[in-house]
Amino acid sequence: MPSLDQAVRAALANRHALIAELHEQGTDCYRLFHGSQEGAGGLTVDRYGRQLLVQSFHQTLQRDDLLALQRQVDEVLGFATLLVYNDRSQGNSRIDRRDPVYQPSSAALADQSGQEWGLTYRVRGRHPGQDPLLFLDLRNTRGWIKRHSAGKSVLNLFAYTCGVGLSAAAGGAREVVNLDFAEGNLAIGRENGLLNPALAPMQFIQSDYFPAIRQWAGLPVAQRRGQKLPNYPRLAPRQFDLVFLDPPAWAKSAFGTVDLLRDYQSLLKPAILATSEQGTLVCCNNLAKVPLGEWREQVLRCAGKLGRPVRDCEQLLPAADFPSQDGNPPLKTLILRF
Repeated sequence: MPSLDQAVRAALANRHALIAELHEQGTDCYRLFHGSQEGAGGLTVDRYGRQLLVQSFHQTLQRDDLLALQRQVDEVLGFATLLVYNDRSQGNSRIDRRDPVYQPSSAALADQSGQEWGLTYRVRGRHPGQDPLLFLDLRNTRGWIKRHSAGKSVLNLFAYTCGVGLSAAAGGAREVVNLDFAEGNLAIGRENGLLNPALAPMQFIQSDYFPAIRQWAGLPVAQRRGQKLPNYPRLAPRQFDLVFLDPPAWAKSAFGTVDLLRDYQSLLKPAILATSEQGTLVCCNNLAKVPLGEWREQVLRCAGKLGRPVRDCEQLLPAADFPSQDGNPPLKTLILRF
């Protein structure tokens, strides 16, 4: 078993050509060390512009190892990074904000910006949530969205901080609608829009997924027996040329339950119905325990039952900074053309 120093050194060497390519593309946000596949399970090292974000999920990283890791990265990148270490090994993946191992500087915790595909994104090492504001394994998908959005109406579901919406706007979409339940996520999306003032404005809708997508799909918003539904925005039935669906692994609300393991169909069915007859649906499943083949078959079967057979199905893989030894990365993305 290689030491952490050796593992990180090998990972950085393996990324030499990729990093150069990304910089040419206008990208300075990428994964430098993917521990589960590169020799240190539960440890990730990501670059977001000037910021170096190190996170541990299985066990706390020792201070000497952390600082040695930063020195290796700084040597490769050629500048002094702003280090933030988030120890998330203490249970339920929550960040230990006491910082007993390393106290980040005020500069490291201040708002930063990063670049991807020539677009500017808001970056924060710490914020009220747990996850980074930009999921790096989705970079190839955002690039695909940017290349295939010209002149289209685009619906970005579970939009989080609206990176897919921003990519669609940059690709020349005639309309971009971002939907998310959390106003805080959409607020970052608005910041990202302001950081790219040359782009056309996007739309932002704060709503639970189920009432919004069911209204667009022309389906009733079901009320559970004996329960009064909370208020939700009223939306007219319509379809979009390009729909993006990237749900969280699990979530529950008064309107329904998001469960990627047991019930992906309840999310997928209305998303298909909200996609135009000749449109495209890009859907994701980030559960490692769900095999690609089984999920793909489930997706295609669901479309067929709705009378919307898929004309073409393409898989999009994460980039090489997210290596997968067995060729089956946790994030699975399918492009469905109807």
